[in-house]
Amino acid sequence: MTESNLAARIERAQAALAEAAAEHAPAALASSMGAEDMVLIDLIARGGLPVAVFTLDTGRLHPETHGLIQRARARYRLPVEIYVPEADALQGFLAAHGPDGIYNAIETRKACCAIRKVEPLRRALAGRGAWITGLRRGQSVTRADIPEREWDADHGLFKYNPLAAWSAEDVWSYIRDRKVPYNPLHDQGFASIGCAPCTRAIEPGEDERAGRWWWENPETRECGIHGNPTENQA
Repeated sequence: MTESNLAARIERAQAALAEAAAEHAPAALASSMGAEDMVLIDLIARGGLPVAVFTLDTGRLHPETHGLIQRARARYRLPVEIYVPEADALQGFLAAHGPDGIYNAIETRKACCAIRKVEPLRRALAGRGAWITGLRRGQSVTRADIPEREWDADHGLFKYNPLAAWSAEDVWSYIRDRKVPYNPLHDQGFASIGCAPCTRAIEPGEDERAGRWWWENPETRECGIHGNPTENQA
């Protein structure tokens, strides 16, 4: 990767963000506060783009993630909207399965994700015209074919993945060059960071999302937020 290649990818990502903000307002970035999302927050702030930023507080995030939310707010002077699970649904799940029932079956884990992430996301995206994510093709086998723009029929809006073609090296070069704040768990081997019970550091040679739901097969390691696109609009 050369500086010129990264510069071209930055320009393309900036153009995608600007398009989402101008042509499909109101646009919003769904941020897990991972490295990719911090790059996008930085690009949005630098461009002065009218893009909202929100995060899903599942109730089981790492303390380091909560700390980064506050650091991002202070650094960029951007509000970070926070959406939480519906209390009754969460209480019902815990009563039926306990706090660690996610390890017992894929169906139980996905039910937990549906309550803690999928339903809050639906509320967060209601009334939006575009949904921006930090997905990259190099993250895992489940994301190898994602386009830079797609129509999300489930939520009835355009979904932008401005970093789809970026490598992990691109992301970290951007972060280092621009001194972008990031989750300190990345320095402990966490390539992808979600809920604490579902996330571990990865081993050398593992793919970037191997630490997510590591007890499952790679093909099932998604939470249900990112389904298959019905129609690509790249």
